[in-house]
Amino acid sequence: MRGCRQLRIKSNLDSQAERLVAYCAARGYQVAKVVKEVGSGINDARPQLLALLADQGIGVIVVEHKDRLTRFGFRYLDTLRKNQGRAIEVVNQAENGTEDLLADLTAIVYSFCARLYGQRRAKRKTEVIVRELEAKEREREADATG
Repeated sequence: MRGCRQLRIKSNLDSQAERLVAYCAARGYQVAKVVKEVGSGINDARPQLLALLADQGIGVIVVEHKDRLTRFGFRYLDTLRKNQGRAIEVVNQAENGTEDLLADLTAIVYSFCARLYGQRRAKRKTEVIVRELEAKEREREADATG
């Protein structure tokens, strides 16, 4: 089933890119770059998006829906781009339905769970390191006195 979903995602990305290129042509924009990246809008470590935002040569970023750029913090990105004399243009301003909201909620819960378990793992690892260092210190003290 995963393979089918992956094909559907790629097909959706391709058709979305085609619609956006047609939109840009109709607006008279010159398309410098088409970026297609599979990833959560919650993830803030999307390399292609980060490169696009950092590219000073890109004046306008065109997205079909604002949540395709980012699920949260869109206004921050939009404000920063405007202050740089650049822009983000959203083609479809309509809000997404219940299914997208549930997907967002699931992604948020998953993200926080991963962070929580990662923090627990890091805490256990730190405790192991501290015990090892304390054991080595006791060995040194024993060698020095013995």
